[in-house]
Amino acid sequence: MQSPETAEEMLQIAVDAAVSKGGEDLVALNVSEPLPLVDIFLLVTGNSERNVAAIADEIEDKLLESGHKRVRREGRAEARWVLLDFGDLIVHVFHQEERVYYGLERLWKDCPVVPFELAADPA
Repeated sequence: MQSPETAEEMLQIAVDAAVSKGGEDLVALNVSEPLPLVDIFLLVTGNSERNVAAIADEIEDKLLESGHKRVRREGRAEARWVLLDFGDLIVHVFHQEERVYYGLERLWKDCPVVPFELAADPA
């Protein structure tokens, strides 16, 4: 397993990538206590299938460019819930309806939130 600093670095790369493609309602949860093989879940919402796919693709591209290895990707074809597994960081990019329906925040409500920085709005 990588260091927590690496997981947090990966989180920030993923956050920046998600925001650059219009990702909304970003929440990062420290799931290392109940899931010892994973440190952080990042939850992101997109407003359409095309947006979900674009967010997932950008996150994947930026993490790969930074030298992080993708373990698994699921859901890209449907683009309603895309899961990107980068080992210590797992990113869930949801369409709005799927995010509400599956309610991962409710399932993992006992896990602490991981802080991250949102880039300043260039406007």
